[in-house]
Amino acid sequence: MAQLPGVPADCNSWGMTRFIVRLLINALALWITTMLVAGVSVVAYEPNDTLAQVLTFLLVAGIFGIVNGVIGNFIRIVAFPVYILTLGLIALVVNSLLLLLVAWISDLIGFGLEVDGFWWGVLGAVVLALLSWLISIVLRPVLGKNARR
Repeated sequence: MAQLPGVPADCNSWGMTRFIVRLLINALALWITTMLVAGVSVVAYEPNDTLAQVLTFLLVAGIFGIVNGVIGNFIRIVAFPVYILTLGLIALVVNSLLLLLVAWISDLIGFGLEVDGFWWGVLGAVVLALLSWLISIVLRPVLGKNARR
């Protein structure tokens, strides 16, 4: 296992470190997505506060990770035959619906992700997935082999 800076060698918390790294990668990808896709935005709980903006991106990334990890995996397992029939194109619809679900959940708490419609959700989900993948590839040499699992 690769030794991360600031993490003690005898620490067996690779799972927690991996979670935090994934959270930061998703938050960064979400931030870049909001700059590239006009129909996807994040509204902070304090409008003109940089710390509030960063914490909001981290919160939305956390919600997205939980929704994608729990509901997304369930949908992928149940809809496996549909994935085969559509050659995986249904993943665009599933990912955009998951992004819209995150927008709905964050709307319930009064701030967070805003998506202007289904097609903006499709574009936002594609850009978010590509950016998250790209950032993960760039960080893989720093994190080591275990970042893949």
